Amino acid sequence: MTGTFGRSLALGTALAAAATLVLAHGDVAPQAVDTTGLPEVGEDWLTENPYRADKVGEDVWLRAIEIGASGYNQNCARCHGLEAVSGGLAPDLRYLEAEEYGDEWYAERFRDGYTQNGITKMPAFGELLGQEAAWAIRTYVEARPDEGALDDYTDELKGLRDQIAGYATDASGADQDALVARLSEIAAEVETGSGAPVADSVAYRAAYLIDGTPEGYKAAEEALTIGLSAAH
Repeated sequence: MTGTFGRSLALGTALAAAATLVLAHGDVAPQAVDTTGLPEVGEDWLTENPYRADKVGEDVWLRAIEIGASGYNQNCARCHGLEAVSGGLAPDLRYLEAEEYGDEWYAERFRDGYTQNGITKMPAFGELLGQEAAWAIRTYVEARPDEGALDDYTDELKGLRDQIAGYATDASGADQDALVARLSEIAAEVETGSGAPVADSVAYRAAYLIDGTPEGYKAAEEALTIGLSAAH
């Protein structure tokens, strides 16, 4: 992955976090979601998430997560919670199973909304946002790490971040393979609440961003800094 794309991913993560803080409260109108870069899925609503990595590959999966984070922060966080961590007002979507039956429940609620005793508990987003946005948000939510999943690795990740920061200015002494291998090992231990096989953790992001260039190390450092700050 190029350094430019790496920096854009890290910046997108930072902007998404900032947007969450701004938009997580108050009753606002649904906001359109730019799904540029995602494969079109047609007009008929699917019953299974089409943007999982085993279907579309790692790059599209990460793009779906990036778009889904923006869409979630603008339209869902005010009820379902920051980083998809519910405060009890609405279901905690991190624990909606990453299986077809979980997808069916999600698609129906997203498309049609939910009304109880004549009161709209959730508006219908299907016509307003479309199917690509719906599945991107689903991809983002189901890839959230489980509660406390990184706690055992926080200190080590901070140390790796500080090490990587030095390589952002001079990468000549970096052992790229060893860094990526260790970050990948940590990422493999991070479980999702949904049962999805891969969590979009800061360890996973950092490993993906490192490409041997100073720009790649800078992007990985930023991803770790932002992610570790958000986790505590």
